[in-house]
Formats: sequence, C-alpha cells, structure tokens
Amino acid sequence: TPLPLSSSLPFFFPALGGLLYGYDIGATSGATISLKSPTSSGTAWYDLSSVQTGLVVSGSLYGALIGSATAFTIADFLGRRRELVVSSIMYLIGALLTAVTPNFLIMVVGRFLYGIGIGLAMHAAPMYIAETAPSQIRGMLISLKEFFIVLGMLLGYIVGNLFVEVISGWRYMYAASAPICVIMGIGMCWLPCSPRWLLLCATQGKGDLRETKENATRCLCRLRGQASPDLVSEQVNLILEELSYVGEEKKAGFSEIFQGKCLKAMIIGCGLVFFQQVTGQPSVLYYAATIFQSAGFSGASDATRVSILLGLLKLIMTGVAVLVVDKLGRRPLLIGGVSGIAVSLFLLSSYYTLFTGAPYVAVIALLLYVGCYQLSFGPIGWLMISEVFPLKLRGRGLSVAVLVNFASNALVTFAFSPLEDLIGTGVLFASFGVIAVASLAFIFCIVPETKGLTLEEIEAKL
Repeated sequence: TPLPLSSSLPFFFPALGGLLYGYDIGATSGATISLKSPTSSGTAWYDLSSVQTGLVVSGSLYGALIGSATAFTIADFLGRRRELVVSSIMYLIGALLTAVTPNFLIMVVGRFLYGIGIGLAMHAAPMYIAETAPSQIRGMLISLKEFFIVLGMLLGYIVGNLFVEVISGWRYMYAASAPICVIMGIGMCWLPCSPRWLLLCATQGKGDLRETKENATRCLCRLRGQASPDLVSEQVNLILEELSYVGEEKKAGFSEIFQGKCLKAMIIGCGLVFFQQVTGQPSVLYYAATIFQSAGFSGASDATRVSILLGLLKLIMTGVAVLVVDKLGRRPLLIGGVSGIAVSLFLLSSYYTLFTGAPYVAVIALLLYVGCYQLSFGPIGWLMISEVFPLKLRGRGLSVAVLVNFASNALVTFAFSPLEDLIGTGVLFASFGVIAVASLAFIFCIVPETKGLTLEEIEAKL
C-alpha cells in the first residue's frame, strides 16, 4: 500500500504552477529594465522598440491565451495531473530558452512557450486541488494558490532587484525559475490522479468501472491519509451517484457547456474572472510606481523597491483571506472586498480630477485597492471557478473561464493607454469604479455561498 500523503502535498506541487506564474510577472518588470540597458544588457540588440518591449512583457500572456484554449480540447483526455506535468515541461523549456536566447526572436518564442505553461497550470491546478482537497479546507487550499502567485511575484521582484545591475542580469532572472519547474514536474509525477477524473473517465466508457472504482478509492485513501476506508468508499459512491444521471456515459458536447446547471456555473465563473480584470487591476498596478513617485516616497531608480513593498502588502492581505475564507465564507469576502475596491477607485479618480495637490489621497487609494483586491477577487475568483462547474464539464468549463480571465486582462492592458488619452485618467478610474459597483450587484444577485459543501453538493445546489 502506498504511503499516505500529507494533505499539504497534493496542494503544494500544483500551487508551484501559480508561483511560477507570479514569478514571471515580478521578474519581467526587472528583466525589461536590464534587457534595455546599454551598459548591463550584455547583448547587441538591447535597443528595443516599444513594440518589441511589449512582446517581451506580454509574450507569456499570448502563450497563456493559447494554453488555456488548448486546455479546452486536451484537459479531459490528459487529466489534471498529466496536464500539470506538461505545464511544468513548458515552463522549463520556456524559462531556459528565454535565459540562453541568442537573439530577440528566440526570446519571444521562449516567452510564448512559458506562457503556454501558465495557461495549462492556471487551468489544471485549481481543478486538481479542488478535486483532491477535503471540503472543510478546500477554500483555504485553493486560496493558498493565489498566495503562491503573489509569493512568486514578490520573489520575482526580489530576484529582479538583485540582478538588475548585473551584466546580462535578465538571463539570471529567467533562469532562476528552472529549479522550481523541475520540482513541480517531479512532484506531479509522484502524486496520484484525481479520483473524480478517474470516475468521470469510467462513466464515459474509458475503462472498466469496477477496476476504476477500486483505483479511485486507493487514490482517495492515499490523499486522505488516516481517513476511514468506509468514509472514502462512501465518498466514491456519492461521486458516482452524481455522475449517473441520464446521458452521462456519453462524452460531453460543446453545446452542453451553455445548458442547464453548467450555464449557471459559466455565468458565475466567467462573470467573476471578467470583473476581476475589468475593475482595473492591471491598470492600477501599472500606475503604482508613478503614484509613489508623485507622493515623494521614491525616485524612479527605486521603482523595484516600491514593487517589493506592494508585493509584501499583497502577500499579507492574501494570507488574511486564506485564513478566514472557510470560516467567513466566499460571499462576505467578495462583498466586503469589492466594496473597498469601488471606494478606492473613486478615490483615485478624485485625486486626478479634484485633489491633484494631495498625493497622499492616491497613496491611500492605491493601498486600499491592493488590500481589498487580495481579500476578494484575487483568491476568491480562482476558488469559485474551481468549485462551481459540474464534474462532467469541469475541464472544459474551467478552460473557458481561464480564457476569459487572460483575454479580459489583455483587453484592459491594451485598451488602457488609448482610453486614458481619450477620456483622461480621472474619468477612466471613475469608470472602473462604476464597473466595480456593477460587479457588486452581480455578486449579490448571482454568486452562491459554497463554504463547507462538497463539490457534489455544490453541483446539486446549482
């Protein structure tokens, strides 16, 4: 009999996929400074145009879009565990290719491949954690994945700060993620498959149901450690019961994603990740260094240190969310946090329109925004999309939600500058505030409470 796993290990290795995503965000901010420096770039092609710089920064975002779209077709075939193994391989190839690149073109290819790893990891990690975690601590564990994303960002900022003035420092920044990729890949090869995915495959005619049921029971026993075999067997039977409704033996078609309870799950999941981005999250962080500079807290050369301080705030507030999400529930955190986001956006707007001589207003608004985002949309968005989709369509439904997340991120990132020129910074932040109020109404009316429920109970509730 395999040794029982600590309940933290089935979380830890998938969460490294989130850490690598966050690390890329943090490291790239320092890497672009290093890469474009005539003295420390270490290349003959350091003089990058704005378009080329944009490709370096957003190359992983384009890859993530492709990765999450690809997950739609391959996720249920590969399974959650193997998808995370493939993700770790893409991460590793992308990181090494970017680090040793001889020219700009190969660097963009490396950034793109790393991004495919992001798309696959952000799709499979919350599913694997949700499907293997005990319901009592599922919220905490999935929210911890967001904690790992923020921890990765902070790590990226720190590594960027260490190597930003070293010759070819950007190469070391990207190469530093390679050992984490290897640990993630080896860890995922060692972990068992998701029992729910095994049972789903069996009910769709892929393998003998009795053998698969025994295998799923063994996997769940290994994941639960000291849990009673009778309790594990009962849970396996409940999963099978939920899968046994009419037509389940056939593979789910594309149209079923937009029918019945999956349609409701799609509205909840896609709505949350859409509002998560269009309430201005990429843009507010983009303005962070400028706001601190205007307040006299730092010069331009201290931008990386400001990023580290913001990263620490994000980490602390995410830690608070992790600790209370299974006690308070999802809805109270969302309602309280998004209310704070709306207030902070209107405050930011007032700084650019009414209180231009009072930069402390902008600093307070920025800190309030970051804190409230990490209490609400940051961790709870990823948590809810991993909980609400029916097992039969979870792989495909989650891939659509992840695709919406990255697409809306790209939309806000690319539309920000033209909109700022068109209507002004103050009006733009006020518009984000109005969207935040709309998202609050969406949460009140549409988003259910899932605290303490098993995934099968959530499915029945929908």
